[in-house]
Amino acid sequence: MGNGDRFVYVTFIRTTQDNLWEALTTAEFTRKYWFGSSLDSTWEPSASWQLKMPDGGLTDSGKVVEIDRPNRLVLTWKHERFPDMKDDDETARATFELEPQGEVVKLTVTHESNKKDSKLIKGVSGGWPIILASLKSLLETGKAIERTKTFPKPK
Repeated sequence: MGNGDRFVYVTFIRTTQDNLWEALTTAEFTRKYWFGSSLDSTWEPSASWQLKMPDGGLTDSGKVVEIDRPNRLVLTWKHERFPDMKDDDETARATFELEPQGEVVKLTVTHESNKKDSKLIKGVSGGWPIILASLKSLLETGKAIERTKTFPKPK
């Protein structure tokens, strides 16, 4: 992307590439570590995707830009819930790269926007660390981080 804002998070998870892919793309699994939310899509090129809260409310949505199972997933990203995080930039993207490295998989999540001072990127930079830490915990121990099991209430 261009000269806008970017958030990058890298973690190493003791799991297989296929298990991590399933955890990232299966609604039943995302509910366990992503505040009870389900990530729904057919995961085909150009398909739409939605992140839905347990009550059915929509938090984020977009399109599948690139999919190379189980290596790489690129999504357009539009926040739908909080008015102060809705950017007028429709080009925000999230890229998930999965690289096996022996007994672990390196997961790199890059969330970027062409917009400078993006409220969306500021928001996700606070959300991704706890979501991905909970994902790591769930895959490695069988238990997600407690505070990621239910959706946070608006402030």
